[in-house]
Amino acid sequence: MYRYLFGPVPSRRLGMSLGVDLVPKKVCSLNCVYCEVGKTTKLTTERREYILYDKVTKELEHYFANNPDPDYITFSGSGEPTLNARIGDVLQFIKRRKPEIPVAVLTNGTLFYDKKVRRDLMDASVVLPSLDAATETTFQKINRPARGLTVEKYIQGLVEFRKEYSGQIWLEVFIAPGYNDNEIDLNALKKAFDQIKPDQIQLNTLDRPGTVAGIHPASHENLQKIIDFLGLPNAVIIAAAPERKNIQSYRKDAETAILGTITRRPCTVDDLVKILGLHINEINKYLDVLEADGRIEPVWQDRGFFYQIKHK
Repeated sequence: MYRYLFGPVPSRRLGMSLGVDLVPKKVCSLNCVYCEVGKTTKLTTERREYILYDKVTKELEHYFANNPDPDYITFSGSGEPTLNARIGDVLQFIKRRKPEIPVAVLTNGTLFYDKKVRRDLMDASVVLPSLDAATETTFQKINRPARGLTVEKYIQGLVEFRKEYSGQIWLEVFIAPGYNDNEIDLNALKKAFDQIKPDQIQLNTLDRPGTVAGIHPASHENLQKIIDFLGLPNAVIIAAAPERKNIQSYRKDAETAILGTITRRPCTVDDLVKILGLHINEINKYLDVLEADGRIEPVWQDRGFFYQIKHK
């Protein structure tokens, strides 16, 4: 059992993706209202070696020696991966050991104002930053950033990264109805897109409950209306959890284990992590599919959202 690697997980964007988690749960520079990993417990922009380089590379060495190559190796996980000051060193280790495997970085992009962060990611195959708001008011409301982070600083960092980075940038925009889907916010985002010049813009929305009650997903129809309204030829909609079942890495045994567990008693995401020994991101992937299929449902209780079998 690995502590810092997870999966491979069925990724809608990256196929069979081996996750590398470089920060503890949940160390992040944002505390987004929609985050499926949960509330941020350490809200910070401080970069340090949260997970030691030697421990991560030891697990990678073992994985490479005992498993087939995944489609991607992806820096993601329980928090913001670029907060780990040695992400660049881990990336270089992977490129030396497995130069044929593309490396992706899932990041909120808030630290790209730092030249060292941008330099650390130069050899990634694809970087997937997020940008949900381009006005300060909405940025504070939906992303709830660490002290000192402003939307202007955020966007400028992404602009500078585009100038320096020759790989693919897939910019994810999470649409939360009532937060960032009005004309003012959408037009501000369009202006930011024009500055950042991503290779692709990916619209996403909620699959399951976030950290704040009352948030609901945007419909596929409304996401398409946003693309049409803004005239985004390089935009795609990625909110389609059931499609994961068709990905090679989708594990029926993981699905069965989750269903078997919550059949006996309702569980939170953290409960399932402890019981099944799977990474929280991996648990979330399967919960997304099971809820979209109408087989489970979340119910709010004192300790948060519990997942139970949906009775028809």
